[in-house]
Amino acid sequence: MTAAPAVFRLLLAPGVHPDRWARVWRERLPDVPLELVPVAAGEALAALRRGEGVAALAPAPAPGDDDDLAVVRLYEETTVVVVPRDHWLTAGDEVDAADLAGETRVVPADDVLAGDGTTAHPAADGGVPGTVEVATTAEAVELVAAGTGVLVVPLSLARLHDRRDVVHRPLRGAPTVTVVLAWRRDDEAVADGVDLHQELVGIVRGRTARSSRGGGAAATPATPAAAQPRRAPGTLGPGPLRSGTLRPGGGSSRGGSGAGRGRGRGGR
Repeated sequence: MTAAPAVFRLLLAPGVHPDRWARVWRERLPDVPLELVPVAAGEALAALRRGEGVAALAPAPAPGDDDDLAVVRLYEETTVVVVPRDHWLTAGDEVDAADLAGETRVVPADDVLAGDGTTAHPAADGGVPGTVEVATTAEAVELVAAGTGVLVVPLSLARLHDRRDVVHRPLRGAPTVTVVLAWRRDDEAVADGVDLHQELVGIVRGRTARSSRGGGAAATPATPAAAQPRRAPGTLGPGPLRSGTLRPGGGSSRGGSGAGRGRGRGGR
């Protein structure tokens, strides 16, 4: 059993928006500051394993890669395709995977939909369009805006990198990402008799203070995102990232907007 952390460091993958949950934490646990720590896409769980945080909000680990982690599934992200504002794919409200046949694909190295860095979204007819590899999602959006190709990402990342000259559309038939709350199984964080991990589980699942402290939910291994049911709009949805440290009786060191609004349709 580890000592109670002086600060509860919560690692955040890009696009995860925990401001609402952070406010509830501050109300329920004023003596345990919550520090929100942004990490690079795909690095949250590795950083968690290195002990850089007490818990993480991140894409689910691959099947069989979670034996050392307690994992609670939160929500499944909608996958979208990002295209230039004047692209023909913007004609409809949604896009089929088959519509991407022949389109150049911009694939960032931090692609959370393809852990091996290769394209994870071949066209429905079996053809794989040409790809352009870049280092980051931000660079990929720059290339899309320049007309180099199209980008397939979770909705939260499309929103995070939104700009006037690109739009996004939901992509039917594409892989999805399940966002989870995870912590190391051998790490017990307790303060004043309260299991902080289970308290956080109760907060993100919307439990009242009494029900949250009554026992907590059992953490379960993550399963592939495709197996997860879609959540209703506005339910535990992701949104723009805000970072900062929450201290007793005070707000975040950087202001943030309200809770994520869940899914969106169409471009901005």
